[in-house]
Amino acid sequence: MAAPSAVIERERKYEIVAGSGVPRLIGVAGVETQDDPVEHVLDASYYDTKTFRLARGGITLRRRVGGPDAGWHLKLPVSADERQELQLPLGGDPHKVPGRLRRLVRAYTLGEKLVPIARLRTDRFAHRLTDATGATIATLTDDHVTGEVGGETVHIDSWRELELELDPAADPGLLDEFDRALIAAGASASPWSSKLRRLIGDRVPKQAGLPKKPTAGDVVVAALREQHGRLRRADVGVRLDVDDSVHQMRVAIRKLRSTLRTFGSLIDPGPVVTELQWLGRELSPSRDTEVTEARLRARLDDLPSELVFGPLRQFLTRYFAREAEEGRTRALAALASKRYLRLQRALDALLEKPPLTAKARKPAKAGLQKPLRKAASKLSRAEATARRSTGDEREKALHDVRKKAKRARYAADVAKPVYGKKLRKWRKNVKAVQGTLGEHQDTVVGREVLRHLAVAGHGEGQNTFTFGMLHARDAGRAEELRERFSQEWRRVRKGTRPGWLG
Repeated sequence: MAAPSAVIERERKYEIVAGSGVPRLIGVAGVETQDDPVEHVLDASYYDTKTFRLARGGITLRRRVGGPDAGWHLKLPVSADERQELQLPLGGDPHKVPGRLRRLVRAYTLGEKLVPIARLRTDRFAHRLTDATGATIATLTDDHVTGEVGGETVHIDSWRELELELDPAADPGLLDEFDRALIAAGASASPWSSKLRRLIGDRVPKQAGLPKKPTAGDVVVAALREQHGRLRRADVGVRLDVDDSVHQMRVAIRKLRSTLRTFGSLIDPGPVVTELQWLGRELSPSRDTEVTEARLRARLDDLPSELVFGPLRQFLTRYFAREAEEGRTRALAALASKRYLRLQRALDALLEKPPLTAKARKPAKAGLQKPLRKAASKLSRAEATARRSTGDEREKALHDVRKKAKRARYAADVAKPVYGKKLRKWRKNVKAVQGTLGEHQDTVVGREVLRHLAVAGHGEGQNTFTFGMLHARDAGRAEELRERFSQEWRRVRKGTRPGWLG
């Protein structure tokens, strides 16, 4: 089966009083014409696990007959007003979710079977809204809906709603203009994100936010839930080969690991940290290749053309294409493995019933101080070690400072809902150190890659003078970054920070 087609859907839904007419939107957001309605009868079957795992993740999966876009639709949340919609045409067994879509949501279903959970019939009256050139700006639909959801008790409901969906090419900011006009015309914003969520209602409980007086455990679990959500969303992106998705997945992995390690006195992670470390290693080659190639091409672009000898860019394309393919194959193999499925199940179980310790019951400010202080202390000790080091050992020590800075920053991110400006200022200074040392590590890795490229290029008869020159420039750049780090570290040590941080 062909790969799903993708589109970003930007829309808002509205309640409308029974018997009222459809608002006229001519003159709003550049609309010159509001077409007469075109009627479509839509019949959609919705799929989820019996425990509504997709709905809990904000995901909708349906098979719809009728209308111009009949087919299988998988909708993934992007923001409050945006969802990414993946579409496959009708075909095959109408009662079985296509394998391409099943695999995309594996991190959510955790291997549970996808079954029909609801059916919606919509009598839709669509009004196309166009500008002076006849181009579509948006579509306003008047939907008359009847829905049925099964389970232990059958629930049937019917309602009417308006839906304003922007054309994919339209400015997202136009949603607010349409919103004001529709509210002024008597419509009211729908409290439901989708027709399905309205139908299933409280069968999918909302995730509770932090209480007014959170415990330390409340804060840590909330941070873990947020990063687990990011991990699962990035999982879909990696499977679809979306730009930057591997990077986003690795960031989520690092933040989960860091939070579980830093606040290990508050929550027992079991084997999850080790398994997250494994997953990070499996994704590393794919991301490292991406970063290294982009950086090296930018460095080449900065050179005068007379210093770039031979067809180096074509050589780099061949070299990194092989590396990228191997990295992606390894990443996808990891996501398809039973080990990865076990990890996702372990994370799900950990967040479903968090194994909190007695210390986690302390008020947040009191309970989070000691772990944060330890993270800051480890960072200071790592800097002292780097200051005493020389040569290759210093490069390794600075890389360790970077990792400790990252962990300290992530710890501060967890505590942001609790502490004020002083911690935010310290976090900002730590982030600057992390960024500088990240650039420094890029020069370390870059020089090693350049050495490999010179050897490989020489074997193919390439003139490797340019690689040698870039190697020397990276060495000089590393010295500049070490000096900048020293200045930034003074701001970490002497700058604004909570007194209890030490």
